[in-house]
Amino acid sequence: MSQQITLKASGISKSFPGVQALQNVEIELHAGSIHALLGENGAGKSTLIKILTGVYQPDEGSINLLGQPVRFSDTNEARRQGIAVVHQERHLIPRFSVGENLFLDRLGEKAWSWVDYPKLYEEAKPWLAAVGLDLDPQTPVKQLSVAKMQLVEIAQAISQKSRVLLMDEPTASLTPHETEKLFALLQKLKDDGVTIVFVSHKLEEVLQICDYLTVLRDGQNTCTSQPIAQYGRQDLVQLMIGRKEQIPAWQTREVNRQSPKLELRQVSTEAGHQDLNLQLYPGEILGFYGLIGAGRSELAKSLIGYFRMTKGEYLLDGKAIHVSGVSVARDRYAIGYLSEDRKSEGLILQHDVLQNSGITVWRKICSKLGWLSDQQVTQRVSPSIDKLEVKTPSLAQMVGNLSGGNQQKISVAKWLAAQVEILIVDEPSVGIDIKTKAYLHELIRELADQGTSILLITSDMPEIITLADRIIVMDDFAIKGDLPNNRNYEAMSTGIMNLIHS
Repeated sequence: MSQQITLKASGISKSFPGVQALQNVEIELHAGSIHALLGENGAGKSTLIKILTGVYQPDEGSINLLGQPVRFSDTNEARRQGIAVVHQERHLIPRFSVGENLFLDRLGEKAWSWVDYPKLYEEAKPWLAAVGLDLDPQTPVKQLSVAKMQLVEIAQAISQKSRVLLMDEPTASLTPHETEKLFALLQKLKDDGVTIVFVSHKLEEVLQICDYLTVLRDGQNTCTSQPIAQYGRQDLVQLMIGRKEQIPAWQTREVNRQSPKLELRQVSTEAGHQDLNLQLYPGEILGFYGLIGAGRSELAKSLIGYFRMTKGEYLLDGKAIHVSGVSVARDRYAIGYLSEDRKSEGLILQHDVLQNSGITVWRKICSKLGWLSDQQVTQRVSPSIDKLEVKTPSLAQMVGNLSGGNQQKISVAKWLAAQVEILIVDEPSVGIDIKTKAYLHELIRELADQGTSILLITSDMPEIITLADRIIVMDDFAIKGDLPNNRNYEAMSTGIMNLIHS
């Protein structure tokens, strides 16, 4: 393993109003290595990445690139120096094509210059192939799934032929198969001398692929650029949260299946489902597993009226219903949807914490004349905010300024405050840390124990086997199987994958 230092940051400190984000942080990156950057949500990882890529300027500290001091005034300067980043949240232009997004900063050499689109689309193909995407480069990005958008961003970053590549939760929206392809790509980049910073909450992946380790807790180092081979999973957890991981030994739950809370009979949707039959029972956690593109999220969105049902019956407590939109699902039928894409669907980033967490309860708690005070909303949402330990200076903080994990907590908090009877949870643990993930699992279990029916969509196999009472396996917009969950991981995972590939 090469010992040449590509980039070194020393004594980095950064504060925002009410928050000391980083304090005297150090990191040292070696050429041709994969370096894990770990920490809980709000530990300072994203702030450090933004400093290394010119988004923020440090209050104190220095950065050296190949032994020379540098200070990036913006992301373009960092990119010109060979530093690229793939963010956890998408940074693509939805109405532009895949090819245009891939070469966004290189579309024209100067203002008003013509773009050679045939050449651009041809040059895009090998970069898309490199990340395993069989896509027409002319496809508008808005037509892609979240996972495919993620891969386009990775292709965009590697197309810049960067010497330092920072990746913030790159596998969060990928299936195991797509993750394997990505890891093979990262290994090739590493062999070519590229330095990779890998931010992830999936510790098994970190131990599998990374060479070095830096850990942050509350904006400070608890581990600085150490070889990862000397650490195990519990060591990483200890460094991140100050104690070892506590894994509950959950037993099989008893679910009353006499009459469904929600039922679909021979339902087809405009999204592409045909003749689906489905039952969700009171207090049941019904898991949906499948590869990306299997139609799980589209089915969830059909249940809340985003996609129209073109055929069949949709029943709630045995009575046929028609759900024309999200507000009708929430206010008339007490059905909530926690989206996998919190940035564009789950939150209003320009609004504050109070507005985002209270939006689901406004109609319920306002007066007959429509009056509503911040105090009323605060009383309703504060228990959920406190329970989830959201790290925010105040409820007046703009949600866009919070870390990704804390944004996810706000998405959860608003549905806890709404007290829905059916909660659809789509990829709940994407981008959140171990402590929050464990708490979220306990929360889902607690909601179900209290009678809430949970429809859980996740690409995390351990998560679905841990939580679900019953697992629906989907592929190509069809239900391939319905499995009772005995929580035997090896047997369940084998059964699930056999159904997918049958």
